[in-house]
Amino acid sequence: MAFEWVKRGYKVTAVTGTPNYPTGKFFPGYSWFKHTKDNINGVEIFRIPLIAPGHNKLGLILNYFSFPFFGFWWQLFSKIKADEVFMFETSPMNQCMVGVRFAKRHKIPCYLYVQDLWPENVEMITGIHSPIVIKPIERMVRKIYKGCTHIWGTSPSFVDSIRKYVDESEHDKVSFWPQYAEEFYQPLPKKEHQGFNVIFTGNIGQAQGLEILPEAAKILKEQGKKDICFTIVGDGRARKSFEAAITENGVWHMFEFVGRVSPEEVPSQLAKGDAAFISFADDELFAKTIPAKLQSYMACAMPIIASAKGETARIISEADCGMCSDIGNAEELAENICKMAAMSKERLMEMSENAKKYNDKNFNKKQLMDQMDSYLR
Repeated sequence: MAFEWVKRGYKVTAVTGTPNYPTGKFFPGYSWFKHTKDNINGVEIFRIPLIAPGHNKLGLILNYFSFPFFGFWWQLFSKIKADEVFMFETSPMNQCMVGVRFAKRHKIPCYLYVQDLWPENVEMITGIHSPIVIKPIERMVRKIYKGCTHIWGTSPSFVDSIRKYVDESEHDKVSFWPQYAEEFYQPLPKKEHQGFNVIFTGNIGQAQGLEILPEAAKILKEQGKKDICFTIVGDGRARKSFEAAITENGVWHMFEFVGRVSPEEVPSQLAKGDAAFISFADDELFAKTIPAKLQSYMACAMPIIASAKGETARIISEADCGMCSDIGNAEELAENICKMAAMSKERLMEMSENAKKYNDKNFNKKQLMDQMDSYLR
């Protein structure tokens, strides 16, 4: 979005933290004192110090509180002059307090694009539902929303959830604005390979619930389906537990790990697959979610196999671009993989075309950015 705004004539300054996602460690060459300022494709970047989360809960908690802490002092003394503040919110939401305070101090509009719902995300990750913990988070969320001029959610269900923490008189300031795939997500000629290859790209985290894939693979192995395999493109905090599930189910021979690649390389990876895979952990929060990889898959004209419900299942059904099983149902997932592997080339091509058409109609980057311009200009 920032690069697109530069192309459209905006002067863009990005305030962010020291890069560490998804490994939980600072990228090589970055630290609190190295690479704190940059300019990429015309976007001026300021990096506020934070604590890298590592791979434990204490590190994650320190990470969640470090950016708002250092950001509080940054916004007090920053000499940046801005006309508007736009916050791209991923967890933790308390990072948005930096932008809200900056906007209030300078008396300028403040916009928020919600990627992760709070407090729902906290409850899902931690398993904590105690009012002692959740009520203060709810108060923070209300305060952030109150300080925003307009708020966008990535799905219609997100809009409904956000409005629960916004005064009824201000419900109109919350609207749906879906994510889009960048222009480089385009269909590429298929690369020859043996068998039926199901490919997953993206973060390997707790939220993805990828452990269901080895379970389904074991069922396929027991059924003698030797021509079905899985390619995993990506990395993340849950990779070790995912690999442990592959070992436990005895299906390593069916899996290939490519590791993390740049977003620009994803289309060429998808060209090696016959279908793309999406899954979620079993939590009601994910019924409300439209994952960014869905748009990426559809833009690349991939038939989709999903273990999902709610918004993701709705879109796959509306587009007629794949098959969806209930979250956690490995038997149904294995059955859907078998059905898709047995489909004719014509039916798979029809699903591919349907995915691309739906994406171009509903998640068109130019149309969505034009719509955003109507708020910002």
